[in-house]
Amino acid sequence: MLNANTYVTKEEGIGGTIRNRWEDFYVEEIPEVIPDGEGPNIYIWIEKLGRTTLDVLLDIARDLHIDRKRMGFAGMKDKKAITRQWICIANMDSEEQFNQVKALEGTIHNTEFLKVVRGRKKLRMGQLKGNKFRILVKDIDGMDSEDDETRRLAIEDAAKRADAILKTLEKTGVPNYFGWQRFGKPRTNTHLVGEALIQNDLKEAVRRYIGNPSPEEGEEARVARQAYDDGEWEKSLELMHPGMRYEKMMLKVLIKEEKRAIRKIAEKEGIEPEEVDKSQVELSDKAYKNAIHALPKPLQRMFVHAYQSFLFNAAVSERVAMGMDKYIEGDIVIDKEERIVRDKTNEEFQEMVSSFEINQTCPLYGTKVPFAGGEVGKMEEAILDSYGLTKADFEVPKMPRLGSHGLRRAMRFQVWDASAKAVEDGVMCEFSIDKGSYATAVLREVLKKDVY
Repeated sequence: MLNANTYVTKEEGIGGTIRNRWEDFYVEEIPEVIPDGEGPNIYIWIEKLGRTTLDVLLDIARDLHIDRKRMGFAGMKDKKAITRQWICIANMDSEEQFNQVKALEGTIHNTEFLKVVRGRKKLRMGQLKGNKFRILVKDIDGMDSEDDETRRLAIEDAAKRADAILKTLEKTGVPNYFGWQRFGKPRTNTHLVGEALIQNDLKEAVRRYIGNPSPEEGEEARVARQAYDDGEWEKSLELMHPGMRYEKMMLKVLIKEEKRAIRKIAEKEGIEPEEVDKSQVELSDKAYKNAIHALPKPLQRMFVHAYQSFLFNAAVSERVAMGMDKYIEGDIVIDKEERIVRDKTNEEFQEMVSSFEINQTCPLYGTKVPFAGGEVGKMEEAILDSYGLTKADFEVPKMPRLGSHGLRRAMRFQVWDASAKAVEDGVMCEFSIDKGSYATAVLREVLKKDVY
Protein backbone atom coordinates (compact mmCIF):
# COMPACT_ATOMS: atom_id res chain seq x y z
CA MET A 1 0.00 0.00 0.00
CA LEU A 2 1.39 3.34 -1.02
CA ASN A 3 3.07 5.15 1.91
CA ALA A 4 1.97 2.43 4.38
CA ASN A 5 4.92 1.44 6.55
CA THR A 6 3.66 -0.15 9.78
CA TYR A 7 2.13 -3.49 10.84
CA VAL A 8 -0.03 -4.08 13.93
CA THR A 9 0.14 -7.85 14.38
CA LYS A 10 3.37 -9.61 15.31
CA GLU A 11 2.58 -13.07 13.95
CA GLU A 12 4.47 -14.34 10.93
CA GLY A 13 2.52 -13.81 7.74
CA ILE A 14 1.40 -16.62 5.46
CA GLY A 15 2.78 -15.07 2.28
CA GLY A 16 0.91 -15.95 -0.88
CA THR A 17 -0.94 -14.14 -3.60
CA ILE A 18 -4.48 -12.95 -4.26
CA ARG A 19 -6.48 -12.30 -7.43
CA ASN A 20 -4.82 -15.14 -9.34
CA ARG A 21 -8.28 -15.24 -10.82
CA TRP A 22 -10.52 -12.25 -10.34
CA GLU A 23 -13.21 -14.73 -9.28
CA ASP A 24 -11.12 -15.51 -6.16
CA PHE A 25 -11.91 -12.04 -4.78
CA TYR A 26 -15.58 -11.56 -3.84
CA VAL A 27 -17.10 -8.36 -2.44
CA GLU A 28 -20.69 -7.81 -1.40
CA GLU A 29 -22.06 -4.46 -0.31
CA ILE A 30 -23.83 -4.32 3.07
CA PRO A 31 -26.56 -1.80 2.19
CA GLU A 32 -27.83 0.87 4.50
CA VAL A 33 -31.29 0.85 2.96
CA ILE A 34 -32.94 -1.86 0.87
CA PRO A 35 -35.48 -0.60 -1.69
CA ASP A 36 -39.06 -1.60 -0.85
CA GLY A 37 -40.41 -2.05 -4.38
CA GLU A 38 -42.24 1.26 -4.69
CA GLY A 39 -41.22 4.74 -5.76
CA PRO A 40 -40.05 6.77 -8.78
CA ASN A 41 -36.49 5.41 -8.84
CA ILE A 42 -35.20 2.11 -10.20
CA TYR A 43 -32.67 0.11 -8.17
CA ILE A 44 -30.55 -2.63 -9.72
CA TRP A 45 -28.67 -5.19 -7.62
CA ILE A 46 -25.77 -5.95 -9.94
CA GLU A 47 -22.99 -8.49 -10.00
CA LYS A 48 -20.01 -7.47 -12.10
CA LEU A 49 -16.62 -8.92 -12.95
CA GLY A 50 -13.56 -7.07 -14.24
CA ARG A 51 -15.31 -3.70 -14.51
CA THR A 52 -15.39 -0.49 -12.51
CA THR A 53 -18.68 0.78 -11.13
CA LEU A 54 -18.42 3.88 -13.31
CA ASP A 55 -17.90 1.78 -16.45
CA VAL A 56 -21.13 -0.11 -15.79
CA LEU A 57 -23.07 3.10 -15.10
CA LEU A 58 -21.78 4.70 -18.29
CA ASP A 59 -22.84 1.67 -20.34
CA ILE A 60 -26.33 1.65 -18.84
CA ALA A 61 -26.72 5.41 -19.33
CA ARG A 62 -25.61 5.06 -22.93
CA ASP A 63 -28.06 2.28 -23.70
CA LEU A 64 -30.96 4.06 -21.98
CA HIS A 65 -30.03 7.38 -23.64
CA ILE A 66 -29.99 9.19 -20.30
CA ASP A 67 -27.51 11.43 -18.51
CA ARG A 68 -25.09 9.49 -16.29
CA LYS A 69 -25.76 12.09 -13.57
CA ARG A 70 -29.17 10.49 -13.02
CA MET A 71 -27.47 7.35 -11.77
CA GLY A 72 -26.24 6.86 -8.22
CA PHE A 73 -24.32 4.30 -6.21
CA ALA A 74 -23.20 3.99 -2.60
CA GLY A 75 -19.56 3.10 -3.20
CA MET A 76 -17.00 2.24 -5.84
CA LYS A 77 -16.27 -1.49 -6.01
CA ASP A 78 -13.15 -3.33 -7.11
CA LYS A 79 -12.59 -3.94 -10.80
CA LYS A 80 -10.52 -7.10 -10.39
CA ALA A 81 -13.15 -9.01 -8.46
CA ILE A 82 -16.68 -10.36 -8.43
CA THR A 83 -18.68 -7.61 -6.75
CA ARG A 84 -22.30 -7.08 -5.81
CA GLN A 85 -23.85 -3.68 -5.14
CA TRP A 86 -26.93 -1.53 -5.62
CA ILE A 87 -27.04 1.13 -8.31
CA CYS A 88 -29.96 3.50 -8.80
CA ILE A 89 -31.51 5.37 -11.72
CA ALA A 90 -33.45 8.43 -10.60
CA ASN A 91 -36.85 9.52 -11.89
CA MET A 92 -37.85 6.51 -13.98
CA ASP A 93 -41.46 6.33 -12.81
CA SER A 94 -43.27 4.88 -15.83
CA GLU A 95 -43.85 1.18 -16.46
CA GLU A 96 -42.29 1.60 -19.91
CA GLN A 97 -39.06 2.91 -18.38
CA PHE A 98 -38.98 0.03 -15.88
CA ASN A 99 -39.32 -2.42 -18.75
CA GLN A 100 -36.54 -0.65 -20.67
CA VAL A 101 -34.21 -1.22 -17.72
CA LYS A 102 -35.30 -4.86 -17.39
CA ALA A 103 -34.63 -5.31 -21.10
CA LEU A 104 -30.95 -4.51 -20.51
CA GLU A 105 -30.51 -7.75 -18.54
CA GLY A 106 -27.79 -9.79 -20.18
CA THR A 107 -26.65 -6.96 -22.48
CA ILE A 108 -24.17 -5.10 -20.24
CA HIS A 109 -20.65 -6.52 -20.55
CA ASN A 110 -19.64 -8.78 -17.64
CA THR A 111 -22.56 -7.51 -15.57
CA GLU A 112 -25.63 -9.40 -14.30
CA PHE A 113 -28.82 -7.82 -13.04
CA LEU A 114 -29.73 -9.94 -9.99
CA LYS A 115 -32.69 -7.77 -8.98
CA VAL A 116 -34.51 -4.82 -10.53
CA VAL A 117 -36.89 -3.08 -8.11
CA ARG A 118 -38.35 0.33 -7.42
CA GLY A 119 -37.20 2.56 -4.57
CA ARG A 120 -38.52 5.70 -2.92
CA LYS A 121 -35.27 7.59 -2.41
CA LYS A 122 -32.27 8.23 -4.62
CA LEU A 123 -29.09 6.36 -3.78
CA ARG A 124 -26.24 8.58 -2.62
CA MET A 125 -22.53 8.02 -2.20
CA GLY A 126 -21.73 6.61 1.23
CA GLN A 127 -25.14 5.08 1.91
CA LEU A 128 -23.86 1.67 2.96
CA LYS A 129 -22.84 0.03 6.22
CA GLY A 130 -19.80 -1.82 4.95
CA ASN A 131 -18.70 -4.70 2.75
CA LYS A 132 -18.41 -8.46 3.10
CA PHE A 133 -15.36 -10.15 1.60
CA ARG A 134 -14.48 -13.70 0.70
CA ILE A 135 -10.90 -13.89 -0.60
CA LEU A 136 -8.81 -16.90 -1.56
CA VAL A 137 -5.08 -16.64 -0.81
CA LYS A 138 -3.03 -18.95 -3.04
CA ASP A 139 0.68 -19.78 -3.37
CA ILE A 140 1.23 -19.63 0.38
CA ASP A 141 4.56 -20.66 1.85
CA GLY A 142 5.02 -24.44 1.55
CA MET A 143 2.23 -24.98 -0.99
CA ASP A 144 4.72 -25.64 -3.78
CA SER A 145 5.66 -29.06 -2.35
CA GLU A 146 4.98 -32.03 -4.62
CA ASP A 147 4.11 -34.15 -1.58
CA ASP A 148 0.33 -33.95 -0.95
CA GLU A 149 0.65 -34.38 2.81
CA THR A 150 3.32 -31.69 3.12
CA ARG A 151 1.19 -29.39 1.02
CA ARG A 152 -1.92 -30.08 3.12
CA LEU A 153 -0.09 -29.43 6.37
CA ALA A 154 1.36 -26.18 5.01
CA ILE A 155 -2.12 -24.94 4.10
CA GLU A 156 -3.56 -25.94 7.48
CA ASP A 157 -0.71 -24.26 9.37
CA ALA A 158 -1.14 -21.09 7.31
CA ALA A 159 -4.90 -21.11 7.93
CA LYS A 160 -4.34 -21.32 11.72
CA ARG A 161 -1.90 -18.38 11.62
CA ALA A 162 -4.23 -16.37 9.41
CA ASP A 163 -7.15 -17.04 11.72
CA ALA A 164 -5.08 -15.96 14.75
CA ILE A 165 -4.10 -12.72 12.99
CA LEU A 166 -7.73 -12.01 12.11
CA LYS A 167 -8.81 -12.65 15.70
CA THR A 168 -6.16 -10.16 16.91
CA LEU A 169 -7.38 -7.58 14.41
CA GLU A 170 -10.94 -8.01 15.66
CA LYS A 171 -9.65 -6.77 19.04
CA THR A 172 -7.25 -4.03 17.94
CA GLY A 173 -8.74 -2.86 14.68
CA VAL A 174 -6.94 -2.56 11.35
CA PRO A 175 -4.80 0.40 10.17
CA ASN A 176 -7.14 2.39 7.97
CA TYR A 177 -4.74 2.70 5.05
CA PHE A 178 -6.03 3.64 1.64
CA GLY A 179 -5.38 0.75 -0.76
CA TRP A 180 -3.87 0.71 -4.22
CA GLN A 181 -7.33 1.17 -5.73
CA ARG A 182 -7.21 4.75 -4.49
CA PHE A 183 -4.03 5.46 -6.44
CA GLY A 184 -4.38 3.17 -9.46
CA LYS A 185 -2.77 -0.08 -10.43
CA PRO A 186 -0.77 -1.04 -12.40
CA ARG A 187 -0.31 2.65 -13.28
CA THR A 188 -0.07 4.45 -9.95
CA ASN A 189 -0.59 8.09 -10.83
CA THR A 190 -3.93 9.35 -9.53
CA HIS A 191 -2.28 11.00 -6.52
CA LEU A 192 0.33 12.55 -8.81
CA VAL A 193 -2.43 14.24 -10.82
CA GLY A 194 -3.80 15.51 -7.50
CA GLU A 195 -0.37 16.79 -6.51
CA ALA A 196 -0.17 18.82 -9.74
CA LEU A 197 -3.64 20.27 -9.09
CA ILE A 198 -2.61 21.30 -5.59
CA GLN A 199 0.46 22.94 -7.15
CA ASN A 200 -1.93 24.83 -9.50
CA ASP A 201 -0.34 23.31 -12.60
CA LEU A 202 -3.36 22.27 -14.71
CA LYS A 203 -1.27 21.49 -17.79
CA GLU A 204 0.90 19.09 -15.80
CA ALA A 205 -2.15 17.53 -14.13
CA VAL A 206 -3.61 16.72 -17.54
CA ARG A 207 -0.26 15.45 -18.83
CA ARG A 208 0.16 13.14 -15.86
CA TYR A 209 -3.24 11.62 -16.61
CA ILE A 210 -3.13 11.34 -20.42
CA GLY A 211 0.62 11.11 -20.98
CA ASN A 212 3.32 10.09 -18.52
CA PRO A 213 3.72 6.45 -19.70
CA SER A 214 4.37 3.85 -17.02
CA PRO A 215 6.58 0.75 -17.43
CA GLU A 216 3.90 -1.24 -15.60
CA GLU A 217 1.39 -0.68 -18.42
CA GLY A 218 1.02 -2.58 -21.66
CA GLU A 219 2.96 -1.42 -24.70
CA GLU A 220 -0.14 -0.13 -26.51
CA ALA A 221 -0.96 2.28 -23.69
CA ARG A 222 2.66 3.38 -23.29
CA VAL A 223 2.97 4.24 -26.98
CA ALA A 224 -0.27 6.23 -26.92
CA ARG A 225 0.81 8.18 -23.84
CA GLN A 226 4.24 8.88 -25.29
CA ALA A 227 2.60 10.29 -28.41
CA TYR A 228 0.72 12.72 -26.18
CA ASP A 229 3.92 13.78 -24.43
CA ASP A 230 5.52 14.28 -27.85
CA GLY A 231 2.73 16.67 -28.83
CA GLU A 232 1.18 14.27 -31.36
CA TRP A 233 -2.28 14.43 -29.87
CA GLU A 234 -4.33 13.12 -32.80
CA LYS A 235 -1.94 10.20 -33.18
CA SER A 236 -2.22 9.56 -29.45
CA LEU A 237 -6.02 9.46 -29.73
CA GLU A 238 -5.84 6.95 -32.59
CA LEU A 239 -3.46 4.71 -30.64
CA MET A 240 -5.54 4.58 -27.46
CA HIS A 241 -7.14 1.22 -26.74
CA PRO A 242 -10.84 1.00 -25.72
CA GLY A 243 -9.96 0.83 -22.02
CA MET A 244 -8.56 4.37 -22.15
CA ARG A 245 -12.06 5.80 -22.18
CA TYR A 246 -11.40 8.73 -19.87
CA GLU A 247 -8.12 9.71 -21.53
CA LYS A 248 -10.01 9.90 -24.82
CA MET A 249 -12.65 12.16 -23.27
CA MET A 250 -9.99 14.62 -22.17
CA LEU A 251 -7.93 14.42 -25.33
CA LYS A 252 -10.87 15.14 -27.63
CA VAL A 253 -11.48 18.37 -25.71
CA LEU A 254 -7.81 19.35 -25.96
CA ILE A 255 -7.68 18.66 -29.71
CA LYS A 256 -10.75 20.83 -30.16
CA GLU A 257 -9.18 23.59 -28.03
CA GLU A 258 -5.94 23.33 -30.00
CA LYS A 259 -7.75 23.69 -33.32
CA ARG A 260 -9.59 26.74 -31.98
CA ALA A 261 -6.29 28.31 -30.90
CA ILE A 262 -4.73 27.56 -34.30
CA ARG A 263 -7.63 29.26 -36.11
CA LYS A 264 -7.21 32.36 -33.97
CA ILE A 265 -3.50 32.55 -34.75
CA ALA A 266 -4.18 32.02 -38.47
CA GLU A 267 -6.78 34.79 -38.53
CA LYS A 268 -4.47 37.16 -36.66
CA GLU A 269 -1.50 36.50 -38.95
CA GLY A 270 -3.54 36.23 -42.16
CA ILE A 271 -2.41 32.69 -42.99
CA GLU A 272 -4.06 29.31 -43.43
CA PRO A 273 -4.48 27.14 -40.31
CA GLU A 274 -2.26 24.49 -41.91
CA GLU A 275 0.60 26.99 -41.98
CA VAL A 276 0.55 27.57 -38.22
CA ASP A 277 3.46 25.97 -36.35
CA LYS A 278 1.69 23.77 -33.81
CA SER A 279 4.74 23.73 -31.58
CA GLN A 280 4.17 27.44 -30.95
CA VAL A 281 0.58 26.91 -29.78
CA GLU A 282 0.23 27.23 -26.02
CA LEU A 283 -3.19 26.37 -24.62
CA SER A 284 -4.64 28.38 -21.75
CA ASP A 285 -5.45 27.10 -18.29
CA LYS A 286 -9.09 27.28 -19.36
CA ALA A 287 -8.46 24.68 -22.06
CA TYR A 288 -6.90 22.26 -19.60
CA LYS A 289 -9.66 23.00 -17.13
CA ASN A 290 -12.23 22.09 -19.80
CA ALA A 291 -10.39 18.82 -20.41
CA ILE A 292 -10.61 17.92 -16.72
CA HIS A 293 -14.29 18.90 -16.68
CA ALA A 294 -14.89 16.35 -19.46
CA LEU A 295 -14.41 13.59 -16.89
CA PRO A 296 -17.22 12.31 -14.67
CA LYS A 297 -17.38 14.42 -11.51
CA PRO A 298 -16.54 11.51 -9.16
CA LEU A 299 -13.31 10.96 -11.11
CA GLN A 300 -12.45 14.68 -11.11
CA ARG A 301 -12.75 14.76 -7.34
CA MET A 302 -10.70 11.59 -6.98
CA PHE A 303 -7.40 13.29 -7.91
CA VAL A 304 -7.00 15.62 -4.94
CA HIS A 305 -8.59 12.98 -2.72
CA ALA A 306 -5.90 10.51 -3.84
CA TYR A 307 -3.13 12.92 -2.87
CA GLN A 308 -4.80 13.51 0.48
CA SER A 309 -4.92 9.71 0.85
CA PHE A 310 -1.21 9.45 0.08
CA LEU A 311 -0.44 11.86 2.92
CA PHE A 312 -3.01 10.23 5.20
CA ASN A 313 -1.27 6.86 4.86
CA ALA A 314 1.97 8.47 6.00
CA ALA A 315 0.21 9.88 9.06
CA VAL A 316 -1.43 6.54 9.87
CA SER A 317 1.94 4.78 9.67
CA GLU A 318 3.32 7.15 12.28
CA ARG A 319 0.24 7.06 14.50
CA VAL A 320 -0.01 3.24 14.47
CA ALA A 321 3.60 3.09 15.64
CA MET A 322 2.54 5.13 18.70
CA GLY A 323 -0.07 2.54 19.68
CA MET A 324 -2.89 1.12 17.59
CA ASP A 325 -5.50 0.70 20.33
CA LYS A 326 -4.06 3.34 22.65
CA TYR A 327 -5.53 6.77 23.36
CA ILE A 328 -2.83 9.46 23.47
CA GLU A 329 -3.60 12.82 25.06
CA GLY A 330 -4.25 15.28 22.27
CA ASP A 331 -5.83 12.68 19.95
CA ILE A 332 -8.90 13.89 18.08
CA VAL A 333 -11.39 11.02 18.31
CA ILE A 334 -14.68 10.39 16.50
CA ASP A 335 -17.67 8.15 17.13
CA LYS A 336 -19.35 5.83 14.63
CA GLU A 337 -21.28 8.75 13.14
CA GLU A 338 -17.92 10.52 12.63
CA ARG A 339 -18.71 13.19 15.22
CA ILE A 340 -15.84 14.47 17.35
CA VAL A 341 -16.07 13.31 20.97
CA ARG A 342 -14.89 15.74 23.66
CA ASP A 343 -14.95 16.28 27.41
CA LYS A 344 -13.93 12.82 28.60
CA THR A 345 -11.14 11.83 30.94
CA ASN A 346 -8.14 10.01 29.50
CA GLU A 347 -9.39 6.83 31.18
CA GLU A 348 -12.84 7.20 29.61
CA PHE A 349 -11.32 7.85 26.19
CA GLN A 350 -9.21 4.72 26.54
CA GLU A 351 -12.22 2.58 27.49
CA MET A 352 -14.16 3.90 24.48
CA VAL A 353 -11.24 3.22 22.14
CA SER A 354 -10.94 -0.34 23.45
CA SER A 355 -14.65 -0.98 22.82
CA PHE A 356 -14.65 0.67 19.34
CA GLU A 357 -17.16 3.29 20.51
CA ILE A 358 -14.65 5.83 19.22
CA ASN A 359 -11.57 5.80 17.01
CA GLN A 360 -8.49 7.96 16.94
CA THR A 361 -8.10 9.99 13.75
CA CYS A 362 -5.49 11.24 11.33
CA PRO A 363 -5.90 14.18 8.96
CA LEU A 364 -7.00 14.09 5.38
CA TYR A 365 -5.07 17.31 4.92
CA GLY A 366 -6.96 20.34 3.66
CA THR A 367 -7.40 24.08 4.13
CA LYS A 368 -9.35 23.87 7.39
CA VAL A 369 -8.49 20.49 8.89
CA PRO A 370 -7.55 20.77 12.59
CA PHE A 371 -4.39 19.16 13.88
CA ALA A 372 -4.36 17.01 17.00
CA GLY A 373 -2.67 18.25 20.14
CA GLY A 374 0.52 17.19 21.84
CA GLU A 375 2.96 14.76 20.23
CA VAL A 376 0.33 13.50 17.78
CA GLY A 377 -0.24 17.00 16.40
CA LYS A 378 3.50 17.60 16.05
CA MET A 379 3.77 14.42 14.01
CA GLU A 380 0.90 15.52 11.73
CA GLU A 381 2.44 18.93 11.09
CA ALA A 382 5.86 17.39 10.46
CA ILE A 383 4.43 15.21 7.66
CA LEU A 384 2.95 18.22 5.87
CA ASP A 385 6.24 20.09 6.28
CA SER A 386 8.20 17.15 4.85
CA TYR A 387 6.33 17.52 1.53
CA GLY A 388 6.79 21.30 1.48
CA LEU A 389 3.06 21.93 1.86
CA THR A 390 0.75 24.16 3.88
CA LYS A 391 -2.97 23.82 4.47
CA ALA A 392 -3.63 26.70 2.06
CA ASP A 393 -2.26 24.66 -0.86
CA PHE A 394 -5.38 22.50 -0.80
CA GLU A 395 -7.53 25.43 -1.93
CA VAL A 396 -6.67 24.72 -5.63
CA PRO A 397 -7.60 28.29 -6.69
CA LYS A 398 -7.60 27.50 -10.42
CA MET A 399 -10.20 24.77 -9.86
CA PRO A 400 -11.68 25.55 -6.43
CA ARG A 401 -14.41 22.94 -6.78
CA LEU A 402 -11.67 20.30 -6.65
CA GLY A 403 -10.07 21.84 -3.56
CA SER A 404 -10.69 20.46 -0.12
CA HIS A 405 -11.16 21.77 3.40
CA GLY A 406 -9.94 18.39 4.64
CA LEU A 407 -11.30 16.35 7.50
CA ARG A 408 -10.34 13.94 10.24
CA ARG A 409 -10.61 10.25 9.33
CA ALA A 410 -10.40 7.25 11.62
CA MET A 411 -6.88 5.85 11.70
CA ARG A 412 -8.22 2.32 12.19
CA PHE A 413 -11.34 0.38 11.30
CA GLN A 414 -13.22 -2.52 12.82
CA VAL A 415 -13.30 -5.99 11.31
CA TRP A 416 -15.93 -8.56 12.31
CA ASP A 417 -17.13 -12.06 11.38
CA ALA A 418 -13.49 -12.75 10.53
CA SER A 419 -12.16 -16.24 9.95
CA ALA A 420 -9.69 -18.19 7.85
CA LYS A 421 -9.92 -21.83 6.83
CA ALA A 422 -7.85 -24.26 4.80
CA VAL A 423 -9.22 -25.17 1.36
CA GLU A 424 -7.70 -27.22 -1.43
CA ASP A 425 -6.20 -24.26 -3.29
CA GLY A 426 -5.02 -22.22 -0.29
CA VAL A 427 -6.52 -20.25 2.59
CA MET A 428 -10.01 -18.75 2.38
CA CYS A 429 -10.32 -15.51 4.37
CA GLU A 430 -13.75 -14.12 5.17
CA PHE A 431 -14.55 -10.90 7.00
CA SER A 432 -16.72 -7.80 7.03
CA ILE A 433 -15.38 -4.26 7.39
CA ASP A 434 -16.63 -0.70 7.67
CA LYS A 435 -17.48 1.30 4.55
CA GLY A 436 -14.65 3.31 3.08
CA SER A 437 -12.05 0.81 4.32
CA TYR A 438 -9.90 -1.53 2.28
CA ALA A 439 -9.84 -5.32 2.45
CA THR A 440 -6.24 -5.23 1.31
CA ALA A 441 -5.34 -3.51 4.61
CA VAL A 442 -6.60 -6.66 6.38
CA LEU A 443 -4.83 -8.99 3.96
CA ARG A 444 -1.60 -7.02 4.29
CA GLU A 445 -1.51 -8.01 7.97
CA VAL A 446 -2.36 -11.66 7.18
CA LEU A 447 0.23 -12.04 4.42
CA LYS A 448 2.78 -9.59 5.88
CA LYS A 449 3.43 -8.28 2.40
CA ASP A 450 1.98 -5.65 0.12
CA VAL A 451 -1.09 -6.88 -1.72
CA TYR A 452 -3.43 -5.56 -4.37
